[in-house]
Amino acid sequence: MTKKLLPFLEALFAVIVWGASFIATKIAVGQISPIAVVFIRFAMGIPILLFAVIIRKQFAFPKGNEWGYFAMLGFLGISFHQWLQSNGLQTAQATTTAWIVSTSPAFIAILGWMVLKEKLKLLQSSGIVLAMIGVLAVVSKGDLSTLVGGKFGTTGDFLILISSVNWAVFSILSRRGLKNHPSTRMTFWVMTIGWLITAVAFFANKSYTEIPLLDARGWMAMIFLGIFTTGLAYIAWFDALAQLPAAQTGAFLFVEPLTSMVVAAIILNEQVTLVSLLGGAVILAGIWLVNRQ
Repeated sequence: MTKKLLPFLEALFAVIVWGASFIATKIAVGQISPIAVVFIRFAMGIPILLFAVIIRKQFAFPKGNEWGYFAMLGFLGISFHQWLQSNGLQTAQATTTAWIVSTSPAFIAILGWMVLKEKLKLLQSSGIVLAMIGVLAVVSKGDLSTLVGGKFGTTGDFLILISSVNWAVFSILSRRGLKNHPSTRMTFWVMTIGWLITAVAFFANKSYTEIPLLDARGWMAMIFLGIFTTGLAYIAWFDALAQLPAAQTGAFLFVEPLTSMVVAAIILNEQVTLVSLLGGAVILAGIWLVNRQ
C-alpha cells in the first residue's frame, strides 16, 4: 500500500515545493540580484541531482553534437528562463506569477500544433482561449479596461508571460533528447550547462560581492530554492513520472498555483482577491480542457 501511495506523495511534494518557490524567489531578489539568485540556487541543487544520477547508475557524458543541443536547452530552460522569472518577480506578485506560469501547457499545445503538426481539437482550442481570458483577468485584477488604457499589468507580469512561452519552447525542444536519455540525466546536464552560462554573467558582473547582503531570511529562501526546489523536487517528480501515467501526474500541477497563493498570503501578505480566485479557476479549467484525453 505504501509503495502504491509513494509516487502520488512524491508528485504532491514536488508541486507544493514548486508552488512555494515563487515566494522564496521574491524574497531572495529583494536582497540580491536575479543573476546571483540563479547562480547560488543551482550551485546548491546540481550536486543533489548528480548524486541521484550516480546512485541510479545513469551517469554518462553527452556525445558529439549533444553538447551543443544541451547548451541550447541549458540557455533556454535554465539561464534565460530563470532570469525572466527572477527579474519578473521583482515587480510581479508571487500569486500572479504562479497563475501565469500555469498556462505553459496551453503554449505547449499551440507550439505542438504549429511546429510538430500535432492535432488541436476544438475542446483544446477552447481551453487555450479560456486560459488566456483567465490570465487577462488575473493580471488586470478584473479591470479589463486597462487593456486599452495602457496600464495593463507590471513589467514583471510580461516577463513571467514570456517565461511561460519560453518554457513551452524548451519543452518542445526537449522531446528529442528525452528519447535518448533518462530524464534525470538529461536534467542534470541541462542544469549544469545552464548554470555555467549563468556563471559567466555572475562573475563578469561581480555578483559574488552581493552574497553578504543575504540575511537569515534570504539564506532560508536560497536554501529552499537550491536544495528543495532545484534538487529534491525534480527527483521526486521524475520518480512519480516513471510510475504514474503522464496525464495523472500532470494533474498535480494544478495544485502549484494554489500553493503559491496560500504561501504568498501567509509569508508576503499578498491579498487573496475574488478576482484572482475566479481568474485562477478559469485558467485551470482551460488547462484541463487542453490536457483532457
